[in-house]
Amino acid sequence: MRKKIYLDYAATTPVDPRVKKAMEPYFSEKFGNTMSIHSFGQEAKEALEESRKIIADFIGAKPSEIIFTSSATESNNLALKGIAFANKERGRHIIISSIEHPCIMESAKWLEGQGFEITRLKVDNYGLVNPEDVKKAIKKETILVSIIHASNEIGTIQPIAKIGKIIKVQSKKLKTKIYFHTDAVQSFGKIPIDVNEMNLDLLTASAHKMYGPKGAACLFVREGTKIEPLLHGGGHEAGLRSSTVNVPAIVGFAVAVEICKKEMKKEMKRLTRLKDKLIKGVLTKIPGSHLNGHTKLRLPNNANFWFEGVEGESIVIQLDLMGIAASTGSACSLIKLEPSHVLLAIGLKPEQASGSLRLTLGRWTKEEDIDYVLKVLPGIIKRLRKVS
Repeated sequence: MRKKIYLDYAATTPVDPRVKKAMEPYFSEKFGNTMSIHSFGQEAKEALEESRKIIADFIGAKPSEIIFTSSATESNNLALKGIAFANKERGRHIIISSIEHPCIMESAKWLEGQGFEITRLKVDNYGLVNPEDVKKAIKKETILVSIIHASNEIGTIQPIAKIGKIIKVQSKKLKTKIYFHTDAVQSFGKIPIDVNEMNLDLLTASAHKMYGPKGAACLFVREGTKIEPLLHGGGHEAGLRSSTVNVPAIVGFAVAVEICKKEMKKEMKRLTRLKDKLIKGVLTKIPGSHLNGHTKLRLPNNANFWFEGVEGESIVIQLDLMGIAASTGSACSLIKLEPSHVLLAIGLKPEQASGSLRLTLGRWTKEEDIDYVLKVLPGIIKRLRKVS
């Protein structure tokens, strides 16, 4: 039986055995509701608050500034819609980039229908937002800027700290408060993040992208931020997210964060070496292959290409038959039979964008896996070109 190689870590990650072990007691032994005042509830509450502290410390936040949600999609919806409706009397202008995750793009589109003005900033051929374009787009009515920290598709890392400084200066100049949010789902746990150095007011992170369970995510909301909840009910999470708290998943999230904190420096170095080997190998061995995204300012685990004369879906299917799991891009937008909006935004033509392949590495990726990909991929591309 052929060994299976997983190279789609940007879509989701397996739960680390250490995370799974830490979660297990909270399913049956320590199962209390955090809102209950008896010992079962208080035991669960203690685990919840300890998890909140661990995640807050990881990004330089206060524990009270971490709001737990069920997913990054929920966190991003809460960030955009929550800020929009809480601050609409001050202004109705929101700035995003043209390469955001679909949950940001769709939230912004929905807000347009509610009477808000959305500015979608263009990016360069590497997928970078120009901080000066942010400055030019800001006006008196601007209430929020949301720029993804690192692209889930092409891996490009944005100059968030520079953008944050500009927003801070413009807020003072215009004598208003412009909130700054970043979707850090792909970068969280992979590269260092400090919400204070980046001048962030809101940040989204998700457990299942960093070896934690699905069903747990968070939104950092800086103290004093004016934001409306999406869910109303019993007043959980400081009134910003009413729902019985998913304690096992949150405990898992926190343990995943602790592991990443301990291992991140070493893992960044290891993955960067493997990723660079993969990129160099593909561009050298396969004529008509091109790298998408920035050559250096990119996530340590992301390699995204487009190939002349082939369809990305066909490559993914052929790789799967050879035991390699890969993707063409965002797992959240694959149901749409159209080219990636991210690849179009960086200047690719629709036919070029349709020939994309995303290979994302992770904790269990070995050098022999990269060698195997470099062995079989050239032949797959050659065969597909002959067919087409």
